Amino acid sequence: MFERLGRTMVRRRWWVVGLALAFMAFGGLWGTQVFGSLTSEGFNDPASESSRAVERAEAALGRTGNDVVVLYTGRDMTVDDPAFRQAVTGTLEALPADVVTGTASFWSTDSPALVSQDRHATYAVLTLAGDDETERGESLEKIKDDLAAPGLQTQVGGITVVNRDIRDRVAADIAFAETISIPVLLVLLVLVFGSVAAASLSLAIGGLAILGAFTALRGMSYLTDVSVFSINVVTILGLGLAIDYGLFMVGRFREELARGLGVEDAVARTMATAGRTVAISGVTVAVSLAGLLIFPMTFLRSMGLGGLSAVVVAMVAALTVLPALLGILGPRVEALSVRRQKPPQDHGFWYRLAHSIMRRPIVYTVGVLAILLLAGAPFLRVEFGGIDPRVLPAGTESRVVSEAVDRDFVQNSQLPIEAIVTFSDQADLERYVTAVRDVEGVTGAEITGVSGDVARLTTFYLDDPISAEARSLVDRIRAVPAPPGGEVLVSGLTARLDDQLKSVGDLLPWMALIIIGATFILLFLAFGSVVLPIKAIVMNILSLGASFGALVLIFQDGHLSGLLNFTSTGTLEATQPILVLAVVFGLSMDYEVFLMSRIREEYDRTGDNTTAVAVGLQRSGRVITSAALLILVVIGLFSISGITFIKLIGVAMLIAVLVDATIVRALLVPATMRLLGEANWWAPAPLRRFYSRHGLHESQEPEGVSAPAAV
Repeated sequence: MFERLGRTMVRRRWWVVGLALAFMAFGGLWGTQVFGSLTSEGFNDPASESSRAVERAEAALGRTGNDVVVLYTGRDMTVDDPAFRQAVTGTLEALPADVVTGTASFWSTDSPALVSQDRHATYAVLTLAGDDETERGESLEKIKDDLAAPGLQTQVGGITVVNRDIRDRVAADIAFAETISIPVLLVLLVLVFGSVAAASLSLAIGGLAILGAFTALRGMSYLTDVSVFSINVVTILGLGLAIDYGLFMVGRFREELARGLGVEDAVARTMATAGRTVAISGVTVAVSLAGLLIFPMTFLRSMGLGGLSAVVVAMVAALTVLPALLGILGPRVEALSVRRQKPPQDHGFWYRLAHSIMRRPIVYTVGVLAILLLAGAPFLRVEFGGIDPRVLPAGTESRVVSEAVDRDFVQNSQLPIEAIVTFSDQADLERYVTAVRDVEGVTGAEITGVSGDVARLTTFYLDDPISAEARSLVDRIRAVPAPPGGEVLVSGLTARLDDQLKSVGDLLPWMALIIIGATFILLFLAFGSVVLPIKAIVMNILSLGASFGALVLIFQDGHLSGLLNFTSTGTLEATQPILVLAVVFGLSMDYEVFLMSRIREEYDRTGDNTTAVAVGLQRSGRVITSAALLILVVIGLFSISGITFIKLIGVAMLIAVLVDATIVRALLVPATMRLLGEANWWAPAPLRRFYSRHGLHESQEPEGVSAPAAV
């Protein structure tokens, strides 16, 4: 199949390239407009109790919320001075009612929580018009220049402002990362590929993958919310997989040309071998990312959709456009060379390294396993948390406002736990309020809204809103019996986080089952063994464990926080490790498929397991390490993002890819394959028969290939 596809792409090469250019033009004009359709929200489960509480409160009490928090500070006067009051109330009253639908200030509520302890500051809470974050962001733009009060220092924060700042910072970080990484990547690509012409092929596939994913995401944005953070995954996977596939296929094409094959036959042979591997790899990575689609959170689902789009387009482009371009270039793939290409060797550095390792397989296996297990051990004490303004760089105005309100005002006055209570009798409601006040950890509780038989109870506490202690308080409040015949739904930041963690915990085993089960089936169909898939899955888990252990040390414990310039909250945001798991598991399987395909090819030829491992590592070791180096350039610059959880993703992927491409593939794989010996290729007799009939075999010589010219 792949051989025929390769020949077709060569014979129709100009049509294929023309269609690809048209697609890129469409993606550049229409797909890149996706940035205006993205949201920075989406970390909550829409079916959770906290989400249902918000819906009920908005239906019965109207929408309220701290969309904008405006902090007013008077250095020479207090809130008790008439001039202070006039400056604030005059400013707020002048705001357009069709843009600001609700305003709460000290003078409108008489709430002491809105006055600082030294009485030199107060804050006003604004509710903006708009059904979603995009519309509320537009409302913010209309009033942002009208919030300053004369004679007072004015600082603006709140949920909508924080989301805007995160969105703007992500866009700026992506632009900065691309500005730095693309030139570095170009130089490294030329050095790794050895010629400008060969390097340009991966860039072409990467451009198609990224623009294709942008186009797909914009189309999806008309059907569902899409997170702005999916752009990061699109960039990483689009470029990363394009580099991987380009290296593997161009390298194989060069080998076939060196054997003396003509251009069409060389492309056919490349597609029958490397093309098959790319297809298996692409499907494996796609399956890993598809595991994210089972989560109800827009953030994770968007990452899955964006990643899937990038993977599918990169794979399809590598199997269609790349062979067409190889057909056009032919031997000119070496044009503008920066170094002379050496003929493929079966007894080079990687061959000698593999034999050295396989002479001491137990030493290497035990040593590497000990290192990986030790590196992963800190993850056993992980504490999961959520996102708050501390993900922004220190000094960002919206973060400054949040920190000032928590420091100088009633603790957590911006982020209370709210209970939406339905009741039939006022006395029952009062007894419920009294019961909540008596809950351990509650510092105060008051009714802040009533409409018919629905009331909002606002509860204050002293713990960090994203801490385990605060989440435990939510559970204790939820355990308080509802008024007779009524119902209580608990919401607020802490309750949303509690619901998110429970939802993730419930679905994570299913995600793992999907990824592991599908990966096992794909690898069996590719290599005809039940041992190799199990070994590959275990090694991927070890790589991920080492990365997750490092995350605990760096982001939870705060080590390297000064160097990496972030504020540790003592927790890890729960959705980020899940995203890293899906992406890194896919990338690790990418390298596994590359390595095992060459080993299996050599094993089928010689029947010698030890020789097959050594030759397979020799043929693929440079490709894997080069691909890892290039993708580390792309990933690494995301680790300097100003948004902490984007930085976390970059650092986690960087560590995982580095570990996987070096000590796992170069050391642990040869050692374990030597220990297992012929058992590497074992499968029960029924499965062997199934593989012989239906497996994704790699043909040894495509039909119609002419004999190589004498060299």
